[in-house]
Amino acid sequence: KKLPPMARITTFEVTEIANLDDTLRSFEIVHSDGSGELRVAITPDAHVCDDCLRELFDPSDRRFRYPFINCTNCGPRFTIVEKVPYDRPNTTMAAFELCPDCRAEYEDPLDRRFHAQPVACPVCGPKVWLCTPEGKTLDHGDAIEEARRALRAGKILAIKGIGGFHLAVDATNQEAIETLRERKKRLGGKPFAVMARELEVARTLAELDEREAELLESLARPIVLADAKAENGLAPSLAAGLGSVGLMLPYSPLHHLLLEEPMPPLVMTSGNSSKEPIVSSNDDAIRRLGPLCDLMVLHDREIRSACDDSVTLIVDGLRQTVRRSRGYVPRPLNAREFPVRAGFLGMGGEMKSALCLTRDAQWVMGRHLGELTNRKTRESLRWDIEHLSDILGVELIHLCHDRHPDYFST
Repeated sequence: KKLPPMARITTFEVTEIANLDDTLRSFEIVHSDGSGELRVAITPDAHVCDDCLRELFDPSDRRFRYPFINCTNCGPRFTIVEKVPYDRPNTTMAAFELCPDCRAEYEDPLDRRFHAQPVACPVCGPKVWLCTPEGKTLDHGDAIEEARRALRAGKILAIKGIGGFHLAVDATNQEAIETLRERKKRLGGKPFAVMARELEVARTLAELDEREAELLESLARPIVLADAKAENGLAPSLAAGLGSVGLMLPYSPLHHLLLEEPMPPLVMTSGNSSKEPIVSSNDDAIRRLGPLCDLMVLHDREIRSACDDSVTLIVDGLRQTVRRSRGYVPRPLNAREFPVRAGFLGMGGEMKSALCLTRDAQWVMGRHLGELTNRKTRESLRWDIEHLSDILGVELIHLCHDRHPDYFST
């Protein structure tokens, strides 16, 4: 009845047991020993919660304006997992030793950050900085404020987030968007997604019904396709010839800081060139995104599984998923109506590729990968097969693929 925000009930069983010995009076969460069958699913990445947001903008809080604030109820999950069990040493946060204050929170069962594996603070956690497209660090006192100034001036920024990089630009600046479109080779009027500061701003950009608003504000924080309002102030070339706009709200503390008033809505498009997978590492960003941007916002928390933004829309009152990735992956799909044995691997399509594994009565879809005509996407496919089967504890027995002889999946 009172589930934690990120929890889901997948099964519910009641078993009667004999009375326990009266000496067993304590309840403890102990360190994992790594033995036994892997049964627990990894949680998807989730929007920063209201409690953390209040602390983020509270000058008296020790995490005031810290772009990596999180707790048990929010923050990165799937994108930072190296292996299971999901303990801090098995995530990319292992590189950051907890300071005494963070460790006290982490070990206190009554604290909101009890066993929150990504927990960190400005003393012991990841850092953010600004650099040139060539990778030269710029010595600014406040990298985020400098990034805000650059965006207001019409600059194109490569920004490292939770699941990968975005290319960002002022969504009301026609000239800047045309430059981004040219550099990214995103021609033919293909639309860009827009991130609005809050729901009230999103309502000025599109006609949003109750279900669309609810989806925008959900934990997954996907891109939501909605009917654009006339004269909404967005640049004409953002989605030329279309009556819709792809909107999303900030989902990481870094986004909330970047979009703090008085910032305009921002184009937040995948950090890649046309048909390439999203960039997730700093070195790769300098190589691949350097030629596309004017400045880069980097941080030193590694992304283990790049995860592009999910894309959704509402049809007849129901959510339809166009691209299932960050915020949803790897939450299992319940397949009890269609019983399936464990050990199946579905290879996905040649275009808009994504894997699917089966475990008991569950279908577990992997992240959106993209076009398998690209070498880097093919490398991601190979890696996903190993990573997903490993963290889910699935032995792959059956293989399902398209029979087209020229498809890479074949």
